[in-house]
Amino acid sequence: MARVTRDDVARVAGTSTAVVSYVINDGPRPVAAATRARVLAAVEELGYRPNRVAQAMARRRTDLIGMVVPDARQPFFAELAHTVERAAAERGRLLLIGNSDYADEREAHYIRAFLGMQVDGLILVTQDPSAPGVVGIDSTEGTPVVLLHHRAETEHGLAVVADDEGGAREVVRHLLGHGHAEVHCFGGTFSLSPSDPVTVRTAGWAVALTEAGISTEGRLTQAPFDRVRAHREALTLLARADRPSAVFCATDDQAIGLLRAADDLGIRVPEDLAVAGFDDIAEAVIAGPSLTSVATAQEEMARAAVGLVLGDRPGGEGDARPDGEPASNGARMFPARMVVRRSCGCDPKRAEQDTGRSEEPGRAVLR
Repeated sequence: MARVTRDDVARVAGTSTAVVSYVINDGPRPVAAATRARVLAAVEELGYRPNRVAQAMARRRTDLIGMVVPDARQPFFAELAHTVERAAAERGRLLLIGNSDYADEREAHYIRAFLGMQVDGLILVTQDPSAPGVVGIDSTEGTPVVLLHHRAETEHGLAVVADDEGGAREVVRHLLGHGHAEVHCFGGTFSLSPSDPVTVRTAGWAVALTEAGISTEGRLTQAPFDRVRAHREALTLLARADRPSAVFCATDDQAIGLLRAADDLGIRVPEDLAVAGFDDIAEAVIAGPSLTSVATAQEEMARAAVGLVLGDRPGGEGDARPDGEPASNGARMFPARMVVRRSCGCDPKRAEQDTGRSEEPGRAVLR
């Protein structure tokens, strides 16, 4: 069966191919309503499908945004990617997603592939902004790049981050307020960069302990990020004779692994062990018990990141939402706030009044 062409649509609609192009591309010239209706009817009748590649070459715009995440199997990154996809759709763009698996070379592969597709912009959730694949973007032909979730100082000049340190400091202070002599940190820094969100959250934990006159020495466990391996590490931590009475986990996935380890060892939460996480993923509500966590303004951050790759600027015409406060390194920083549930030891009746997620991310919520 022969492929339907623009000439065929023009013939059926009784107009020129140029007018068909104006209707399909919504410009650059206006088309009378009656003529537009004839063209659209012909498109429907013939089943015409525009050649998007040709359109992109003609307009020098693909309507594609590339996004690279460390691992979309992890709930936080899956939710983040989904939120960015919705924000891109609101702006008439399609999102392409690649998983770096925490490997610099795989991240570089996706960056090269997306640039080769001539995406309109790149959103990177990178573990290392100094990696060659990320730094090398500077040599491309001006493709906008936004770092999301990572506060590193970057030559690209565009980054959207949460107040990870402030959120961690707030929830650790909350745990200390329950009378615990110490709060252990389950997350650690591994070989992460100093500006990685987990490193920054660990710094917030350290600040809170230092302010309370408590040493951080021996109170930091370098744990894997996925819940399965975090569970194995948590079994070791909680089996110690001097196990902590309160633990702050740098991510909710780690916290869920730790909660399972506590259950395996017969340790009651929150009676014997208080636990808090970070990210407020959907599963925090149904964890056993429901998990106190720190929520970030994920929707607003996603819209800001998409807006920045499409050329929006603070206060600009394209802004759909406020895009955060300027950070010292030029990033746009959004607030992170505690969401209190049962695992921290708050009054169960108070915590159970509403165990849902924050409907207004970025605002302080006590549950």
